[in-house]
Amino acid sequence: MSRKKSFNEKLNNSQDLPKVKFVGYDQNMAKRFGAGNMLIAAPLEYDEVMKKIPERKLITSNEIRAFLAKKHNADFTCQLTAGIFINLAAKASQERENLGSSDLTPYWRTLKKDGELNEKYPGGIEQQRILLEMEGHEIIKKGKRFFVKDYEKALFQLKS
Repeated sequence: MSRKKSFNEKLNNSQDLPKVKFVGYDQNMAKRFGAGNMLIAAPLEYDEVMKKIPERKLITSNEIRAFLAKKHNADFTCQLTAGIFINLAAKASQERENLGSSDLTPYWRTLKKDGELNEKYPGGIEQQRILLEMEGHEIIKKGKRFFVKDYEKALFQLKS
């Protein structure tokens, strides 16, 4: 029986990534995501960007995706793998913290599009909310979802 890989092992396993694939105009993916050169970034690239976000600042997954696409001269970044790898970075950081490491990724500062909190992060919405409120952000509820109020004012501008 093989041992299950840790989140940090998964985070550091880039395999053949990053890679840029052309998505043609007649494929199902093109209808859903667009056509052109699509980047599938390595998991560690998401973690590296997330680590750059200073206290009291925020970023959304859309800004990270746009930054990485530009870095790799791609038209856009795969939404599916971006979501998976952002959550992987969060879980790997929590795993390191649980082992006593100080090498943490402030994943709670990375929001979903439109400033929404991410229910898949360690501790779910509640933990992300507490960490964001500790940094001075106000959390509001819209229906069943939670958002950072006026998140746009706190967005961090990534520099290439």
